[in-house]
Amino acid sequence: MVKRLVWSGLLAGVSALSAILAQRAAAMIWRRLFEEEPPE
Repeated sequence: MVKRLVWSGLLAGVSALSAILAQRAAAMIWRRLFEEEPPE
């Protein structure tokens, strides 16, 4: 039971980190392609 809770927490944390990194990478690519801030 505890291992499942730890696994769920770890998975949620990694997913959140991945989403943040993907958003930053996409914004960086957008800035290089269009030389402007990405739309919100």
